[in-house]
Amino acid sequence: MFTRWSSQCRSTGSAPVTRERLSVSVSMKPDIRFHIRAAKQGAALAIGPGKIALLEAIATTGSITSAAKMLKMSYRRAWMLVDETNRCLLAPAVYTETGGKRGGGTQLTPAGVALVQRYRKLERRTRTGVTNELMPLLRSATAKGGTRT
Repeated sequence: MFTRWSSQCRSTGSAPVTRERLSVSVSMKPDIRFHIRAAKQGAALAIGPGKIALLEAIATTGSITSAAKMLKMSYRRAWMLVDETNRCLLAPAVYTETGGKRGGGTQLTPAGVALVQRYRKLERRTRTGVTNELMPLLRSATAKGGTRT
């Protein structure tokens, strides 16, 4: 199943089509933050670690409220992120059921599951690329002034 972006998506900000962030801590271990930003005909998409973590938390808890609490964000912020993600995809990532005896619930749709899986796969590939291509160029935390061996 392909996950494609719809023209209904309206994300804030404009950025390059793809962007990878590599921040190197004092111990010289790379911390990779993989963000995807795309703009097409006035519509923009932004998917990054925050939205993916929210989708994973929703899958775990079965609730936007519980997922928001787990991630220490407001319900309003979580709902806005879910709504933006749903509008960006051709099929919604999250299905919400209202009411009922237990107050409804939320679950990931097949498109949401595919989005999380594909994002994590790209993240692993990026981490491998950084490890293979960039780490040999960084100084080791233990070797003063030398190159990494």
